[in-house]
Amino acid sequence: MGQMIKVGMADLKVCKAPDNLTTIGLGSCIGIALYDPSTKITGLAHIMLPDSTAIRNNSHIAKFADTGIQKLYDDMIKAGANKARIVAKIAGGAKMFELAGGNATAINVGERNAIASKAKLKQLGIKLLAEDTGLNYGRTVEIYSEDGSFLIKSVGKPEKKI
Repeated sequence: MGQMIKVGMADLKVCKAPDNLTTIGLGSCIGIALYDPSTKITGLAHIMLPDSTAIRNNSHIAKFADTGIQKLYDDMIKAGANKARIVAKIAGGAKMFELAGGNATAINVGERNAIASKAKLKQLGIKLLAEDTGLNYGRTVEIYSEDGSFLIKSVGKPEKKI
């Protein structure tokens, strides 16, 4: 059993088996796990917002779905992952705050994060194997490099493996 490496908010990391990755406190944020089953190279990004193009001089690459997923993908390839084999699982994107008398038609940031993450994965040709997104509760996730399993923990909910 390797070590569990923590990924902070608006951060990303890559590891190889036997090490594993975790990020805590995914509310409207999304945890994007990328995995190459052959080399067991594993990556995890904790993105906070969907789109970096609204920010000038963006230096917070891992904060946004578009730039964070691209950087995670590039880092995995540098580490030896095979482009054609990389697959993805995502979790998070919750609707954490219901505004009193709020506009129900406004798409919330969690949903926009999920949509943007899926669009970027599609653009890179990465197959999304599973997701656990939406609803109204936070998640902590762990990705295991030995088999690519993605464990999702939420307060008061059973653990889920996708």
